[in-house]
Amino acid sequence: MQNGYIESFNGKFRDECLNEHWFQSLSQARVAITAWRSDYNEVRPHSSIGRIPPAKYAEQLRRQAGDAARHEIPAQIH
Repeated sequence: MQNGYIESFNGKFRDECLNEHWFQSLSQARVAITAWRSDYNEVRPHSSIGRIPPAKYAEQLRRQAGDAARHEIPAQIH
């Protein structure tokens, strides 16, 4: 196994999306895959990041980074 996270994602994507649909056109595949990806990233909680969706986790990280940047002491200019 090269990367456990990628292998896990590929398995979920195959089992939950690709194996569940019989795509008759590229546009139908795009619609189904977009819906699955949206659910995976914005709705479904992930145990590896505290049982929250990845989009919410990313929002928390951006907020923390912004808070940290506001509290940094500016470097003195010589």
